[in-house]
Amino acid sequence: MKSPYPIVGVVAVGCAFLVGLQLSGYFAPAAVAKFIASSAFVTLAVRQGALDSWYGRLILSGLCLSWCGDLLLVGRSETFFLAGLVAFLLAHVAYSVAFVRHGVGRVALVATAVPIAVVALLVWSWLEPQTPADLSLPVRAYIAVISLMVIFAYGTRGVGGSWWIPAGASLFFLSDLSVAALRLAGTDYPTYALGLPAYYAAQVCLALSVSQSRSH
Repeated sequence: MKSPYPIVGVVAVGCAFLVGLQLSGYFAPAAVAKFIASSAFVTLAVRQGALDSWYGRLILSGLCLSWCGDLLLVGRSETFFLAGLVAFLLAHVAYSVAFVRHGVGRVALVATAVPIAVVALLVWSWLEPQTPADLSLPVRAYIAVISLMVIFAYGTRGVGGSWWIPAGASLFFLSDLSVAALRLAGTDYPTYALGLPAYYAAQVCLALSVSQSRSH
C-alpha cells in the first residue's frame, strides 16, 4: 500500500489555502482550493483500499457525498445550503451504515449514547430560535443523524475498531457546529477558520480508517 502522507499533505495545503483565501475575500480561488482538498480525501480513501471491503466502499460513498456537499455549499443561497445539507445528511447515513457494518459493541454504544444525546439537545436549543421555519425539520434531522453517527463511531471501539473512526466522527461533529454557527446563528466570527481544518481532518481520519478495516 502506498504512503498516505503525500495526499494528506495535499488535503492540508488545500485546506490552508481555502481558509486563507476565504478570510481575504477571494471566494472564487477559495472554491478551487476546496475542490482540490476535497478531491484529495476521496483519492486518499481509494488509495488506502476503500474498494476492497464493504466498510471501505460505504466510507467512500460518504466521502463522495461530502465532496458534493462541499461544492453545493460554495453557493450562498438558501437553496444551495439546503441541498448541501441533504448531501451531508446522506454522507452521515453512509458513515453510520459503515460503522454498523464494521461492528459495534453494546457497552460502548450505551456509554456514548447518553452524553451525545445531551450534547445534541443543547445544540438544538441553541439553534432553534435562529433557524428559519422551513429549515427546522431538516436541521433537526441533521442533528439526529450526525449524533447517531458519532455514537456508532465510538461503538466500533467496543469490537476493536480503529481510533481513526471516532476521531473522524468527533471532528466532523465539531466542524458541523462551526457551519451552524456561521449559517444559522449568524456569528460575526469566521468560524470556518476552525471548522474547515476540523472537517478536513475528519475526512482524512475516516479515509485512513479503511486501511485498518479491510476485512469488514
